[in-house]
Amino acid sequence: MGVPEPLAGRMSMAEQHEYLRARFSRRTMIRGGAVTLGAVAGGAFVPGATARAATPNRRPGGTDTVDGALVAPFGRHLAYGSDPRTEMTVSWQVPVAVKKPFIRIGAHPWDLSHKIDAEPRPLHTPAGVGASGDHTQYYLHARLTRLKPGRTYYYGVGHAGFDPAEPHLAGTLGTFTTAPARSEPFTFTAFGDQGVSYHGLANDALILAQNPAFHLHAGDIAYGDPAGQGKSSDTGFDSRVWDQFLHQTESVAKQVPWMVSYGNHDMEAWYSPNGYGGEQARWQLPDNGPDADQLPGVYTFVHGNTAVVSLDANDISFEIPANLGISGGTQTRWLERQLKKYRAERDIDFVVVFFHHCAYCTSTAHASEGGVRDEWVPLFEKYTVDLVINGHNHVYERTDAIKGGEVARELPIGGTAYPETDGVVYVTAGAAGKSLYAFSAEQSYEGHEKDVESVSSFVCVDGGRQNEDVAWSRVRYLDYSFLRVDVTPASRGRLATLKVRGIAETGETVDHFTVARRAR
Repeated sequence: MGVPEPLAGRMSMAEQHEYLRARFSRRTMIRGGAVTLGAVAGGAFVPGATARAATPNRRPGGTDTVDGALVAPFGRHLAYGSDPRTEMTVSWQVPVAVKKPFIRIGAHPWDLSHKIDAEPRPLHTPAGVGASGDHTQYYLHARLTRLKPGRTYYYGVGHAGFDPAEPHLAGTLGTFTTAPARSEPFTFTAFGDQGVSYHGLANDALILAQNPAFHLHAGDIAYGDPAGQGKSSDTGFDSRVWDQFLHQTESVAKQVPWMVSYGNHDMEAWYSPNGYGGEQARWQLPDNGPDADQLPGVYTFVHGNTAVVSLDANDISFEIPANLGISGGTQTRWLERQLKKYRAERDIDFVVVFFHHCAYCTSTAHASEGGVRDEWVPLFEKYTVDLVINGHNHVYERTDAIKGGEVARELPIGGTAYPETDGVVYVTAGAAGKSLYAFSAEQSYEGHEKDVESVSSFVCVDGGRQNEDVAWSRVRYLDYSFLRVDVTPASRGRLATLKVRGIAETGETVDHFTVARRAR
């Protein structure tokens, strides 16, 4: 099905990609109707980023044989642009090729006169690549700019034969709200490792009820590649899982920007040398990172008084090294520039960083990633990052405030941390829907506290695992859950605060704490 395991073990992600491409003959590609497209800007095809990385493919005949009136869009999902006050991307999917896809947008549901062409990014997976069969997915993206801050917009997506402005299609309309021009209180939610499941669906329903301004998904999004080693020999790959995932999340993502970072299960070796070609067809994230072609999941945005940074820990993972060193250090240097810039800006109180592999976790599955500790933790401490959110381990775990690998301040449930003096708090929120892992120590969560002096765990280092006994594991909860963060700017002498809660699938609060900063 892919590269033989002994051979794959000696090949980089890019070499495995080339092997797979060579394996499927030109005849196979012609049968699949492969046409490589470039990124679209202003209606013209531009060779470059998407052509090199995503290599999406269009199959012929769809628009000649299917009446557009019989094709309904699905899987709508939003993402901020580089400036959440004025930019938003609306993305969606159709089951077959359509003609002239577009979005309509306006300030009222009865006024959708503004019509914008959408960019198609077909993604073809030929028979023989995993379990997908010969399958083409049709993704569409409309980038919206020059929006008004703090404004709610109505939108509808369509194509020739399916116009959401028609009265009988009014039920297909969606809404979104841009970030405000000035700081004001808001809520965001976060988790990692969702996939497709009843538990994932239940978490989505609870998240929608929190009315978040945006949602962070810290990697391992749909699990189209269940093996998660980033190898072309990974078994069980099925691109159609993404259809199910985007349908599952649409209830939230059609109105709440769903901001993703990429995990090990998001490296799909068939589509591009870096494994992210499929993701670039499905998502349109802010392109303000160090290298949007090579590291499309690395970006940043500012909402009110809070800067959010998305990182790609596949670049520095010793545990799963398929993309180890892919940026050549560029990502870490970019991270330091961003953190330094945000700490110099008076309007930004908080810096939140999210990515997949855990800096600090005691789950028996993956535990902690030494590459993150080596590369990024010193920067988090130097620039007093307020909150770090990870996935990877399918548990909820929260640390004390940490400096230099040690507890700088104990942070009990209900406590308050001051990053400028106390250190950084890390939360693993990887219990969004996939099967749960385990802890080596007893669970300890709100109403069921069982503090222990140390927990036996390990850290993934170059060459294997290194055992360690740690004192920083404060909260451990082993059931499906997510993170809610309420952000309040400083005012009238009061502290700016992040009030963080771990919320179980049942709606029960399993952890809560506060991160506070004084006004500058």
